[in-house]
Amino acid sequence: MDAAGLMTGALNEEIKRLTGLGLHRRCVEEDLPRVAALTLEINRLKRERNAVICAHVYQTPEIILGVGDLTGDSYKLADDCRRTAADSIIFCGVHFMAETAKILNPSKKVYVPSANAGCSLSEAITAADVRKLKAEHPGLPVVTYINTSAEVKAESDCIVTSANAEKILRRMYEAHDKVIFIPDRFMGANLARALGKTPGRDIILWTGTCIVHEKFDPELIKVYRRRYPGLVALAHAECPTELINAVDYMGGTGDMMRYVENTDAAAYLLVTECGFGELARLKFPKKNFIAMCRLCPYMKSITLASVLALLKDPAPKEVTVPAAVAARAKTAIEKMFELAA
Repeated sequence: MDAAGLMTGALNEEIKRLTGLGLHRRCVEEDLPRVAALTLEINRLKRERNAVICAHVYQTPEIILGVGDLTGDSYKLADDCRRTAADSIIFCGVHFMAETAKILNPSKKVYVPSANAGCSLSEAITAADVRKLKAEHPGLPVVTYINTSAEVKAESDCIVTSANAEKILRRMYEAHDKVIFIPDRFMGANLARALGKTPGRDIILWTGTCIVHEKFDPELIKVYRRRYPGLVALAHAECPTELINAVDYMGGTGDMMRYVENTDAAAYLLVTECGFGELARLKFPKKNFIAMCRLCPYMKSITLASVLALLKDPAPKEVTVPAAVAARAKTAIEKMFELAA
């Protein structure tokens, strides 16, 4: 068989693989053969370069299923990165996630495929802001959501994710009457309610919000409940408290996926970034999902084309963290793993 025949055979096999993963059921901007051509080349190059691709659950299914090696929420990906034997890490997520991977893997090269993969929460607070908070509230531990820069993590005592924040805060309150929680004010307020704490008295909050989760309308939950009897509504902890009050379950994306897997509702309303709902539909094709989501422009700036471009020319997209900042940030991240265990 000539080279053209070999390529056609490989492409057909890749199309079959992607179809078996359910990607044929999803409307994509490009047709499946074009997607398959990209995933085939990406997977070839990452093997040649001994690279591993981390794919956050807010990425598109063709990235998660087509080329992702490690998939999950922020906590799982941070934990998985500590164990990889790859020479380099390509992080299909936002910049702060790649920084975390670099902090935990200082000897490895870490890359983000898009220069636009920022985060409104990460941009909502600086290291100087944290130092000012600590000066205003001396002696209080700083508990920091992982959606922050390496510099902010370096000023913190413990990092948390949406999956473990409540558990870690409970443990922090065993030793402290009061804590600082940054930067998401909605998540902070929701956690305060769950823990029986009062913002401003027991927990000091910052003003940051997520552009994806801050504007969901709780009134729509009532509309959906009337339209779909037996509906179960799940929302991410970054949503405003008024929205959380209207749903059945609050958690991180990993928590939400496990909830769906272990229950059998008439319908599920997933109030978070749209990529999560797309993944849930592919994982559980027999379950009924109702759309109520928002796109994250930062996450969606990463495409198969940008991943392939990075593999061909990685240098411009490398993520670096100053050694002194990384060392202090790593202490706070390791504290998370300790308290979440």
